[in-house]
Amino acid sequence: MRKPILVVYATKHESTHEVAETLAARMRERGREVDVRPAAEVGTLKPYGAVVLGGALYTGRWHRDARRFLARHRAELASLPIAVFAMGPLEMTPTDVAGSRRQLDHALAKEHDLEPVAVTVFGGVVDPAKLRFPFTHMDATDARDWQAITAWADELVDVFATPAAA
Repeated sequence: MRKPILVVYATKHESTHEVAETLAARMRERGREVDVRPAAEVGTLKPYGAVVLGGALYTGRWHRDARRFLARHRAELASLPIAVFAMGPLEMTPTDVAGSRRQLDHALAKEHDLEPVAVTVFGGVVDPAKLRFPFTHMDATDARDWQAITAWADELVDVFATPAAA
């Protein structure tokens, strides 16, 4: 029997959590058992057969809880397939996506032994009602592409089903 997939997330304002839940729901539709947990609350990876880690990018840095998750579980992650995503650009222009991808790649490069089976960047969210001054005056925006998020979940189910990643 296959072990469940763990989807972990690091977020300040819940948009990354919403993406994590959407990924998990789609993987469940595809027949996989999936747990969703905040990155800071995960104690062990022993029950899991694969990990999906997501974190928001803030001012050029990947969320601290995502970085700490990688450091804390370095040994266990060496033997598990891991996929990684970041929430970042407020517009999905090629330039903005490339900039966010560079920021994510920079964070991942600090974990020398980490070799994710998949890495992607999704659009970010600004909800002024959840922010502090002066950000409360920003325009609301949501650059998440739910079709792309669901498609990536489908890709992950297939990647995690391969013998090398199982």
